[in-house]
Amino acid sequence: MSKISEKGARMIISTDHGTIRVKRPFKIVGDKNTNTNLRYKQGRNLGYDGKNILAVSRPEDFHLPKVNVSTSYVFAMEDNFFAYPNNYNYYVNYYRDTFQHGGVSMEEMIIPIISLTSKNG
Repeated sequence: MSKISEKGARMIISTDHGTIRVKRPFKIVGDKNTNTNLRYKQGRNLGYDGKNILAVSRPEDFHLPKVNVSTSYVFAMEDNFFAYPNNYNYYVNYYRDTFQHGGVSMEEMIIPIISLTSKNG
């Protein structure tokens, strides 16, 4: 950084999006081809009850891949995470209070960027 400063150049620093500590399980049902991510699901015939998710029934509206005609997505919001009804308690106890990627939360949607300019430049 000192050498960049000496040259009077501008430096831009960024990072990947963050993670979120998941606390609240959300029951979801999917077929065997549904992905395994805890914060979003992609598949056919996704079954869920509740409002604290972002459901996308037309992936093309969000520029998401559409694997087949009935592909849909659901994204966990805030500190929710998805768990299947079979072995529900096991997975809830295993994943609660862990840090996960994906879903819709401030930590996942905001990408930090800083622009630095030398005082000498």
